[in-house]
Amino acid sequence: MKIGLPKEIKEQEYRVAIIPSNVAKLVDAGHTVYVEKGAGAAAGFPDSEYAAAGAEIVESEKDCFDKAELICKVKEILPKEFGLLREDQILFTYIHSANRRPETDELLKSKCIGIALEDMMDDRGHFILLEPMSRIAGEIGLLTGLFYSQTTQGGAGKSICGTIGVKPMKIVIFGAGNVGVAAAKLAMGMNADVVLMDVDLLKLEDVLANKLPGVRTCYSNKANVTREIRDADIVLNCVKWVPGLTIISKEMLDVMQPNSMIVDIDAEPGGAIESSQYTTHENPVFYEKGIRHIGIPNLPSSVANTASAALSNATVKYIKELADKGWKKACMEDKCLEYGLDFVKGYLTFKDTSESFGIELTDKEWCYENL
Repeated sequence: MKIGLPKEIKEQEYRVAIIPSNVAKLVDAGHTVYVEKGAGAAAGFPDSEYAAAGAEIVESEKDCFDKAELICKVKEILPKEFGLLREDQILFTYIHSANRRPETDELLKSKCIGIALEDMMDDRGHFILLEPMSRIAGEIGLLTGLFYSQTTQGGAGKSICGTIGVKPMKIVIFGAGNVGVAAAKLAMGMNADVVLMDVDLLKLEDVLANKLPGVRTCYSNKANVTREIRDADIVLNCVKWVPGLTIISKEMLDVMQPNSMIVDIDAEPGGAIESSQYTTHENPVFYEKGIRHIGIPNLPSSVANTASAALSNATVKYIKELADKGWKKACMEDKCLEYGLDFVKGYLTFKDTSESFGIELTDKEWCYENL
């Protein structure tokens, strides 16, 4: 199969979907890989390394899309990329379609096969292609929040670890999954006062017993959230948003300390943190009711070399399956891939997006049999 690796065009997105060593793995399996010129340069993977791995370097994004049958990206399709996809072409990337109507319409219009990395799930219920980025996002989310909490950055000017006679920062973390646990582990390692909140008591029990003995845990409901954020210095949202979920409403910001910080790692505008909006690495902070917010949707991009390698190592198995077998056989034989199969030749097969926009949902089995 012909595989395309275009350069990411989202603002300040420096990651690349496949690193050179994994390009070599695909080429060795008999596939052709086209890499847009400069696609990996910002992440520390120059064109020369891709060429040495057997890739063909092409001049433009359009060349890459035109030549490839399978497009591998990191971020969603943006308006500048509308019109590049075609019928039967496979798109393999983080899509996040449930709150992106223009992208959803474009994917349906193109009649491509859209496989969303964020929806791929194994038989344990783990979102396995979110996990590599999740751990990095949790750590970088905390470090970013700490940096912008410094006095020199307009923050409250507290040290996470405190000092003799001065208490450490209180860090409240929503979500006891990979993102939240990674952030909590790092925060506890720096002697912060950490509260980890979730609605899943089994998750909290597992964290307390097996991962972070000594962490303070708390069941997440409105009353408990309101109490814990009242004196928090930094709040991190590490919960993947689903339509209808609100953890902190705009009204609840009134109880927080002035100039305290919310880092919304999920970063969905109006999502679990109702006051959230997208920000960038260049302009990361905005204020709402005197509370500082960060909503950078691609936090791992700030460590693009590590993040690209982690993502590529996790995805190359599935890229090879798609290239070896084609989308239908690969998805029918691998339930993990099937979970990510959200768009099929003009039909929407992802429930959350169907419910968000009132678009008819099509059964994947019907697609297998009829398309």
